[in-house]
Amino acid sequence: MSITNMMSRLFIVGLVAVVFAACSDSEDGPKVKYTADFDYAVSNDNPNIIEFTNLSDGEYLYLQWDYGKGEGLGSKESDKTSVRSIYYPLKGTYEVTLVVWGSLNNSSDTKTITKTITIDQDDPDYVQPQGLIWSDEFDGSSVDLTIWTFETGSGGWGNQELQYYTNGENATVEGGNLIITAKKVNDNKTDGSYTSSRLVTLGKQEFTYGRIEVRAKLPSGTGIWPAIWMLGSNINSVGWPACGEIDIMEYVGYDPNIVHSTVHTPAGYAGDGDGNWMTLETAEEDFHIYGLIWSESSLTFYVDTPDHVVHVYAPAVKTSSNWPFDKPCFFILNIAVGGTWGGAQGIDNAIFPQTMEVDYVRVYDLD
Repeated sequence: MSITNMMSRLFIVGLVAVVFAACSDSEDGPKVKYTADFDYAVSNDNPNIIEFTNLSDGEYLYLQWDYGKGEGLGSKESDKTSVRSIYYPLKGTYEVTLVVWGSLNNSSDTKTITKTITIDQDDPDYVQPQGLIWSDEFDGSSVDLTIWTFETGSGGWGNQELQYYTNGENATVEGGNLIITAKKVNDNKTDGSYTSSRLVTLGKQEFTYGRIEVRAKLPSGTGIWPAIWMLGSNINSVGWPACGEIDIMEYVGYDPNIVHSTVHTPAGYAGDGDGNWMTLETAEEDFHIYGLIWSESSLTFYVDTPDHVVHVYAPAVKTSSNWPFDKPCFFILNIAVGGTWGGAQGIDNAIFPQTMEVDYVRVYDLD
């Protein structure tokens, strides 16, 4: 082989190698070595604020954080150095995840690390933002019947529901929580095939305006329909929907991790109610606060903190048709089974029993 031919072949081999290397790099750029890591510390200013520092090393493009508050992964961030201060108003453990992206859109070119943080105390400035008017902390050994009444019976409850509400047999107080349990009686999936509890404060604890917070953990499974809500105390004289209905939280098990807040009035009710929803990844696993700020001008629904707004209802011109919320309302806590919404995709009898746990119900002054 001549020197000329050998040099030509070497040139061709080198050219092929360069082309191959170029083709092997995706549009997002070549994969490089990097690590995912972060550190955290309690803020010196507030024990409910955790300061997160990115310690990831190597060549990478973006970060994504999930701070364990039920919001899921945030948007991609190119800022790799800033300390991130995150507020946790409630004591408990939180799983914090950092995802490091080595390329722009290639999800296989990522590294992930998860760490558990612990918050040792509730933030007193959060749980008591204003004067506490009333609360039930469920610290006793049974349901306080000076506060709550068990509404009993079956018949569908206006929504073709299939549970029979018992006189307390499906509600207990344990470990500082109210526990409502929905149970299966038989496999027929007909009226009365299930039992549950429905607790109301009508005639005992009724409120007009205020900041309301209910901390609860929700049941799961197709066919389950828990709710935390309020009705106008004049329901027995004016009927529904003239009395007004405030659904602080509703949840249907066939659509997991979606919490709903809705308002029903004569101007819009049932399927035409005014509401919205929010994704909450740990609704069934963790306790969350379901909140309402009820003023003379609006109803603002939120989850955990007031900056996580689910829905705002504020008619510009208020009438008796769209604003019956200038009168007292009472609380309702219940788990329904089946029904026009909860049972829209059937009922899975294998899920029972199911529980909704309520840590507290609190009402604060707005002033």
